[in-house]
This record gives sequence, C-alpha cells and structure tokens, in this order.
Amino acid sequence: MTDVKYWVGFNIVPGIGPARLKKLLDYFEDAERAWHAASLDLARAGLDRKSLQNLMAIRDKLDLDTEMRRIEDAGAQVLTLQDEGYPHLLRQINLPPPVLYVKGSYLPEDEWAVAVVGTRNAKTYGREVTRYLAGDLARNRITVVSGLARGIDSEAHRAALEAGGRTTAVLGSGIDIIYPYENTGLAHDIMASGALITEYPLGTKPDKSNFPPRNRIISGLALGTLITQAGEGSGALITAYYALEQGREVFAVPGSILDRGCSGTNRLIQQGEAKLVLRTQDILEELNLTMVSQQAEVRAAVPENETEALLLRHLSEEPVHVDELGRASGLPIAQVSGTLALMELKGLVRQTGGMHYVLAHEAGVLYTVD
Repeated sequence: MTDVKYWVGFNIVPGIGPARLKKLLDYFEDAERAWHAASLDLARAGLDRKSLQNLMAIRDKLDLDTEMRRIEDAGAQVLTLQDEGYPHLLRQINLPPPVLYVKGSYLPEDEWAVAVVGTRNAKTYGREVTRYLAGDLARNRITVVSGLARGIDSEAHRAALEAGGRTTAVLGSGIDIIYPYENTGLAHDIMASGALITEYPLGTKPDKSNFPPRNRIISGLALGTLITQAGEGSGALITAYYALEQGREVFAVPGSILDRGCSGTNRLIQQGEAKLVLRTQDILEELNLTMVSQQAEVRAAVPENETEALLLRHLSEEPVHVDELGRASGLPIAQVSGTLALMELKGLVRQTGGMHYVLAHEAGVLYTVD
C-alpha cells in the first residue's frame, strides 16, 4: 500500500505511539494526509506540543523512500494495522503496535501459538522443563512464541526448532540488531522456520525500557502464555500480567518451594492467576488445541475457494442457521451444508446445534481468499 511509508515515518517519531497515531488517523482518515498536515491541524487532532515538535523535526529531515529501502536492504518487511497479514490475535489487544517489522515468515498457522517465557537465569530444572514442553508443543503443530533472551526464551526457541516446528521471536530492539549478540545464530535459524518481529524502527538499541512493551507483543501473539521458571522479580511475570489483561490464558510450571528461582511461578499458581501445568496436554486441552495437527492436515489437503470465503463473510460469533446462510449467500443448501462440513474439519467454523454455525476462534485468519 502506498501509505505504508507514512506509518513507518510516524513510528520513528518519539512520542507518537499507538494512542496518538490512532487520534491522527481518526482525524485525518489516512496516514499520508496526517504526515503532511499543517502544525495547527495536527494540534487540533490532539497532538501535544512535544510530540508535535518531534514530528516537525523528523519530518523535515527524514526521507521516507530511503527509509523503506533501508528496511528492504535489512531483509525485512513492514506490516501495519491496515494490512490483512497483520497478526489477528495481536490486533485484538488494547492499542496494538501500529507497525511491525518482520524478518522470516509469519504464516496463518502461526495463530495457533503459545508463548513460552521465563527467567534469564535459568537452572537445569527450568531448562529441561522448557525443552520438554516447548518441544512437545511444536510437535503438536503449535508455534512457540518467545523473546530471544538468554535462559528460558532461548531454550524454548531451540526446542521448537529441534522438534521441526515453528517459532516466533519478539525483539526489544530494531529488526537489524540481535540481542543478545550470542543468539545471532539462533535468530537466523528462527528466520528459516518462523519469524523475528519487532515494533521498533531500524537501529533501535536494546534499551531496558523497550522490553516491558515488547512483552505485551509476546503475549498478544499467543492464545496463552506459559511461564516455566521465574523468580519474583522476573520480567517473565510482566508477560504473564499482560496476558491476563489481554484476556489470554496463563500457565505455570510448579517448582521447589526452596528454590527462589521458582517463587514467581509458584506464586502465580497459588494466587489463581495461572493454571498449573504438568504436561503439554494440560495446555492443549485448556486452549482447545488438541486437534491442531488434524485440522492443519485437512486444511492443507483441501484448497481455498470462493465458496468458503463467501460463507465466512456471513458468519460471526452469533449462531446462523444453514438456511439463513443459503439465503444470504445465494448458494444451494446442499452446497452450503457440504462446504460447512469441510470447514468444520478445518477448524474454521463450529456447529452449535440444530444446524446453526459460528466462526471458530481461528476462522477469520486461517482461511481467506483474496
């Protein structure tokens, strides 16, 4: 889209985050008009003095076309909130990041995801538990999301890759800066079987203030968040609390009461904020992900078609009878019924009884036709 570069421009301006950019887009209706707007109009749109000064300073010296070429040269692509490929689960959170920089491949099936995070100071127990659970999730066709940090995060990514699965790493730096540096090789492996994602512009260094906001993306990309080992002060607990705010499930592995490195996960369980996990099946059953492998195989075997896309446009979270779908779509009832049966196998729709259908949780993102 032609105005992507203007989204990128706003993303570079200090002080213009998701909330202020939303105000501008609501006022000017598109990013290009907002970018070129006069200062008086920008103030009327709700931009405060400091953000306005920052915008004017950046706008005078930033060549947006050059910036887009820099992103391309870095091997990255840009996804904005207006793009169909923007992660569906992340779009649902409060004030999602307007711009994402992506290296590797973020696929529709990556919506079947669980975040696996924990302490950087992982001990043997935490590492082994993480490798067991993250690897098993990957073998069940679940994408493992984590933060590429030392310790638990690194173990989660490696376990998913070794299991032949997919994994997504969310960075607290620009897409061109890998942190920690020793994970550069791991980052390249992730790009081959998943994606690196960040909301931060090129050249952004891994400042400690970047990581709490980064954690909201980790939880936002996943149906649930698993904490395998974390002490009371661990940043992984921030991810857990973001997940709770986002209405996502939180899971935790219990540890020894004598180990301070497990006190954070034990506390989450004790306070009822996290569900206790003893095996991978506990997570899969809670998130209704036990049939992902079967659904993925069926989805791969049956090609996309316009009939399915048409029916999806007439479905929502409210039950709709098959006859009503026939009338709304203009299709014969036999064709509607047969197509819905296949779509149910794919996990796109769900029958609620009496030939009434609703969208399944994944429907809007896993199966679309241009």
